[in-house]
Order: sequence, then structure tokens, then C-alpha cells
Amino acid sequence: MDKYSRRLLKFDPENTGYISTEKFRNLLQRYGSELDPHKLEVLLALADNNSEGKICYQDFVNLMSNKRSNSFRQAILQGNRRLCSKALLEETGLSLSQRLIRHVAYETLPREIDRKWYYDSYTCCPPPWFMIAITIVEVAFFLYNGVVLDRFVLQVTHPLYLKNSLLYHPQLRAQAWRYLTYIFMHAGIEHLGLNVVLQLVVGVPLEMVHGAARIGFVYIAGVLAGSLAVSIADMTAPVVGSSGGVYALVSAHLANIVMNWSGMKCQFKLLRVAVALICMSFEFGRAVWLRFYPSAYPPCPHPSFVAHLGGVAVGITLGVVILRNYEQRLQDQSLWWIFSSMYVVFVLFAIFWNIFAYSLLDLKLPPPP
Repeated sequence: MDKYSRRLLKFDPENTGYISTEKFRNLLQRYGSELDPHKLEVLLALADNNSEGKICYQDFVNLMSNKRSNSFRQAILQGNRRLCSKALLEETGLSLSQRLIRHVAYETLPREIDRKWYYDSYTCCPPPWFMIAITIVEVAFFLYNGVVLDRFVLQVTHPLYLKNSLLYHPQLRAQAWRYLTYIFMHAGIEHLGLNVVLQLVVGVPLEMVHGAARIGFVYIAGVLAGSLAVSIADMTAPVVGSSGGVYALVSAHLANIVMNWSGMKCQFKLLRVAVALICMSFEFGRAVWLRFYPSAYPPCPHPSFVAHLGGVAVGITLGVVILRNYEQRLQDQSLWWIFSSMYVVFVLFAIFWNIFAYSLLDLKLPPPP
């Protein structure tokens, strides 16, 4: 228990778990100089806007440990007290690292109170390791395949490309790891390049704000949804590339910007949204063209483009819920349970589809590689 918690307990001798807002405000006025200015501002907003006349001790503990409950956030956002200090953008004398953190806050968070909260609490420990690690592994596998196949552009047209044990192939769909490991195989440097740029430019800032667990979940959920969508909607095609995960992250981020348009303060946001949509459309168009381009090794077609759509579906459902609830418990959000249930139902349906539908439909699948 820290010194602030011990002081707070003195105002609750009966251990009810609450203290009056008047006593709480007196405590802040007496010891507020020892707190971060932005954190003190949030506490004062909580005291001023609490209609019940009391403060929950656990809310205070959550704040001091950088964990805000949903009720704590609502107590501030539903009140009529405005944040009195100047905006984070107006602060001067910041170091390079502080300016970077402030930039990330304005790139990803729509509320000033959340931006200040993130700015005060971010420590770069741990760093955004997930997106960087995934990118390094993808590039490493691509370079390895390029050396082995002696081809870096349109590797997918090489006759030995499909023999790799990582990509998804409809004849080998019983090998469950392929539904995830296909992200380490790309059609060529043109495919890899755009995916890597998007997942670093969008994914790393999102991971810095929301953490590796949440962003990693969205990414992997998009990857799995992509391969399962292909196994249902494009049953004869293989799948390669990380587009399912990339499109899940980018779609969630763009949807969050559009839904919070007035609150997002990133520069040139209309232009940047337009550029992101153009890049996504270009990559999707390339995938559609390649899918219907005559295959170099008939009767097996080129990789499917449906994985992109599976990623988008995850991004605008699960992804948006995660990005809209910065530092909030997802299990407290009804939309989280709705979209999670929908995702689980989709996965279960896809599993049964892969077990029974292929034989019932009597499809003519391409031969195994």
C-alpha cells in the first residue's frame, strides 16, 4: 500500500470502502503537489462530478496503479467540469522522447483526458515488441524463400512455392497450424512491402498505446478469420500473406478515427485516411488480379483475396471495441461479449464446414503440392 492509499484510509475509519467527496477534495488540496499534474486533474474532475457524494477507494487505487474502471471513466466524462489546464499540444520544453509519446497519443486517442493519461503513464516498458517481432520474422522467411527459390518478385509463380509447410492449402487443411503460419509466406516483395509498411506505421503506435496483448489479439484474430473465410468462400484456393492481420488493425484504426472524427486531433487526418484507403484498395486489387490471373501451375489457382475481407470484418467489430476502450476492462463492455460470441460462432462454424462441407459438396480440389 502506498502513502496516498494510507492517507485515504484515514478518512474511512469504518472501512466502508468509500469516503466523502469533501474529504477527498481536502486530501487532494493538501497532498496534490506530490502527484503528476494531469493525474491530479483527473482526480479533481472525479471529485467535482460525483453525484453520489462519495468516492470509491478501489477507484482511487486503480488510478494510482494506472488502471481505470469503466465507472471511474464515466464519473468524469458524464460530469460538467472541463479540464482546466492547457492541452497537451500546447506544452513546451519537451524532450524528443516526450514529443514522440505526445505524437502517438494524438495519433490514436480521441479524448484529451486519455491523451494526458497515456502521456503521464507510458514508460516504454515493455516496448512495442509484438509488431516488430512479427515483421522481422516475416521478412526473414521471405528472404530465406527468395534465396531458396532464387526469386523475390512474384515468388508465388515458382513451381516449388506451394511445397512450403507454412502456407494454407485446401488439400492440407487438416494441418491446423497452416491457418496461422501462412502469414510468413508472401506472394512477392510487392506483397510483403505494403503489408510491412502498414503494420509498422499503424500497428506500432497502436501497440504503444493499447499494449501487445490487445493488439496481438486483434492481429491474430484477423489472421485466423482470414484463412477460415477462405476455406468457406474460396474453397479451392491457397492463402499466403499477413493481410488478414494487417487489414484487421488498419480497419479498426480507420473506423475509430471516423467514429471519433471531431475528437481526433492528428494532422491531415482526412488526407491520411484517404491515403490509407488507397493503399488498402491497391493491395486488395492486386490480390484480386493475382487470384484470377492464369496460374503457373494449373490446376491449382493463385492465392485467395478473401483473407483481406476476413481481416476487415474482425477490425470493424472486435478491433473497434478494443480501440475505443483505452485502459478499460473489456469484460465490462457489452459489445465486447457480443462480438466475441459472434467470432467464436464463426470459428466453430468454419471448423464444422471444413470437416463436412468439402466431402458433401464433392468439390474437385487442386492436387496436394
